[in-house]
Amino acid sequence: MNEHNNVMLKAIMAGLFIGIAGLIFLSVENRVIGAILFSFGLLMVVSKGYYLYTGRVGYLFPYEKGYLLIMGKTLLGNFIGITSVGLLFRFSGMTDVIVKANELFYLKTDNLWYETLVLSILCGMMMYIGVQSYRVMKLDILKVLMVIFAVVIFILAKFEHSVANMLYIAVGNTWSLKALLYVFIWVIGNGIGSIILNLVEVKLSKE
Repeated sequence: MNEHNNVMLKAIMAGLFIGIAGLIFLSVENRVIGAILFSFGLLMVVSKGYYLYTGRVGYLFPYEKGYLLIMGKTLLGNFIGITSVGLLFRFSGMTDVIVKANELFYLKTDNLWYETLVLSILCGMMMYIGVQSYRVMKLDILKVLMVIFAVVIFILAKFEHSVANMLYIAVGNTWSLKALLYVFIWVIGNGIGSIILNLVEVKLSKE
């Protein structure tokens, strides 16, 4: 079976798990514990072979025919999955978490666009490191640790993860043109950071 079969469904599943991980993070007072628990989402994605934009975009170059379309489907599927989780959670009655998501969104969009872009690029780098390490490392314990560290670092350093941030918009119901603009910046930045590291690794592997 072709690896790229059912891309949309795999992308929706990735969005669902990142959404659940994001809700866990929002529900925990301690940011370190929350960051560690958040890694559950990425671990599920990489272990199941689901399609997460931030985990796949780094492999856009060297370009393979059809991969850009796959990335488009992946991003759309991630949006559907994580937004569904966020909208469903609004009916949970957990207003403290909803308020926290709202506050976090406004905190993130208070940054200037170029500050946001930088934080997004750095997050893309961390996601590439986590996913690529899971792919190439031999020991399972190292695979898991690298994924956990990548997630904990991007959260504690307040880097911007495009897909995870969609959850905060959905939960907080903060849809607006400004929100869409920042989603665009997060998506572009994550792509830049991940692609740069992959291109460097490809070049080094040829030497």
